Amino acid sequence: MSCIRFNTPAQLAQMRAMAPAMLTADQAAALHPAPDVTPSKINRLRILAKDPNPKIRESVASSNHTPEEVFAALAKDPDEGVRACVARNESAPCDVLRSLATDSSERVRGFLAVNFFVPEDAMLVLADDSSATVRNLVSWKSQLADA
Repeated sequence: MSCIRFNTPAQLAQMRAMAPAMLTADQAAALHPAPDVTPSKINRLRILAKDPNPKIRESVASSNHTPEEVFAALAKDPDEGVRACVARNESAPCDVLRSLATDSSERVRGFLAVNFFVPEDAMLVLADDSSATVRNLVSWKSQLADA
């Protein structure tokens, strides 16, 4: 028995007619709004930033609602993945991003190089980085900005 299915034109038309409508991103967001950012949510981020599991700290470092002082602490985290999440977060404060320009991890500096919210002075430091990968990412990002 074959597992190939042959649909008639009428069956195909009926399947198209019954297919669910695709929603735009705005329509989907309207149907599923994010909860409000409350003081308890901010407090929860502060607590989770101290969790022993680095994956939990990465989620805090990736949040758009993380407080500045928590970003500053996570930028000094011993786990490279946590610092990388701070480096690529467009909501991280400029001073925190600036401090990561000389991070010991090439991965962190690479993520920082492609973040469009990194201050110009930090980008100049990254442009002279010892890693060819980081320098290439800086060059690639500057070509995107010029286009």
